[in-house]
Amino acid sequence: MNLDDPRAQRSRARLRMAILELAAVKDPASITMSEVAKHADVNRATVYQHFPDVNALVTDAMEDAVAHVARAAALCPLDAPRNDAPQPLNDLFQHIIDNAALYRRMLGPQGSARFTARMRERLTTELVTTFHEGRRPAGFDDVPDEVHAAYLAGALIGVIAHWISGDAPVSASAMALAFCRLFRR
Repeated sequence: MNLDDPRAQRSRARLRMAILELAAVKDPASITMSEVAKHADVNRATVYQHFPDVNALVTDAMEDAVAHVARAAALCPLDAPRNDAPQPLNDLFQHIIDNAALYRRMLGPQGSARFTARMRERLTTELVTTFHEGRRPAGFDDVPDEVHAAYLAGALIGVIAHWISGDAPVSASAMALAFCRLFRR
């Protein structure tokens, strides 16, 4: 299959949209490839031509969200005023709350381990790149960049999962500011 073919691109786009719509209302572990095919109005064989399983499809469909989270976290300036979260972080937490049902399902107890691992991997990579550009919080010279980045990536995922679970009824801007303060420590 040629992924550059416009028909393949259209099919993949329909499948991504279908899985995101289904995952927003239903536990991803209970979604079948047949449901995805029906929701996307494609043949079930088409789904399997593009993705081996539902987890692979969900992970692929969430890639833009993962990239958005990673970029926003990496953009948190170290010199931002203590009482003001940078706009990319505010936008990130607003994006998460706007899509809370989907993130709740993906990061919750019955969520996608593949999605969480991909998010952690992408965040870690973005942060390491940021650190190599000289934008690393002070005081961590004795910790390898990759370890520090992995620590922060896991922390952000944990904060997001806790926040969207409903255990922390805090606004997006308050969560952005809290995370930015933690990030700079």
